[in-house]
Amino acid sequence: MVAPANLPGHPPVLARGRGAKSNRTGRFESQVSETFDDGWAAEEEPAQIATTLQPMKSRSIIARNDSPDIGFEASINPYRGCSHGCIYCYARPAHAYLGHSPGLDFETKIYFKPEAGKLLERELSKKGYAPKIIHIGGDTDPYQPDEKQLRVTRAVIETLGRFRHPFSIITKSALITRDLDLLGPLGQAGLVRAAVSITSLDHRLSRSMEPRAATPKRRIDAVRQLTAAGVPVTVMFAPSIPSLNDHEMEGVLEAAAGAGATSAGYVALRLPLEIKDLFEEWLAAEHPDRAKRVMSLVRQMRGGAAYSSEWGKRMTGEGPVAEVMGQRFELAKKRFGLTGRLGPMDLTQFAVPTKAGDQLSLF
Repeated sequence: MVAPANLPGHPPVLARGRGAKSNRTGRFESQVSETFDDGWAAEEEPAQIATTLQPMKSRSIIARNDSPDIGFEASINPYRGCSHGCIYCYARPAHAYLGHSPGLDFETKIYFKPEAGKLLERELSKKGYAPKIIHIGGDTDPYQPDEKQLRVTRAVIETLGRFRHPFSIITKSALITRDLDLLGPLGQAGLVRAAVSITSLDHRLSRSMEPRAATPKRRIDAVRQLTAAGVPVTVMFAPSIPSLNDHEMEGVLEAAAGAGATSAGYVALRLPLEIKDLFEEWLAAEHPDRAKRVMSLVRQMRGGAAYSSEWGKRMTGEGPVAEVMGQRFELAKKRFGLTGRLGPMDLTQFAVPTKAGDQLSLF
């Protein structure tokens, strides 16, 4: 039998600009590997692990869910894996389905859907298609760094725009402002709304938790540019981590409101499956002075466990610590004017665009 990977006390992987400290074996693998101290770790320079990109072949692009505590039924994820490297990312365990580690593999082995725009056009053109709001980025970020060259997300937005199909989009990247030429007119027409995730205004903490995401300042500026262009913006303080970033909740909401955001949401830290060990490993390496306290408070919000997946509680937790977090959030929303309700988007504008030659059918 092979020993469990990355046992407590074993040295983390030294990798520059990455969130995870190891490449823990996915839960579906029959064997796992173990790191060990060969005496050289202290003298090694952090390695630069390259990002690899691989196209995915898909038959469809719209995913559907019936989860009672998720605010959308249909979603599009242009990418699997995310090089932002956010240590807390709830999408990490999905990389195990691909035979990869939810650790460093998740942020360095990225899959993209090059035919996303064409697949979407085909699905929206099907006879009897009934439009529902589509959410872009419910799993991994649609504006991660390689989108700048790959332009998969832009192709999806272009297609939705041509069909006048309403959608929402969430990101923690300033790259979203590249597509203001598309998003602005759609926002003014009631066909798009955006959410920008801002977890901290502390540059050092943000870089530690989200090593390749946009800086807090650039995210605030993205909120400002989106609202100025006519796109309604929600600020997401997610995740809220007790004793690590939760003290910044009010500051983040105030800054976002000042930039034009009209509503806000939050999610308490979630640590399902492999994320728990990856997060604890990261805490011990990056914030050893508060690691035990953070995990103690997390467990107090989850009935003594690191995580509970119970519907209705998994997003906010339960118990006194979670209740205080929720109360603070509601008070901050009111204080900074982020209680605006986003009205329904207009589904009536949806129409399959006319293709060249279609007019011949009139004769």
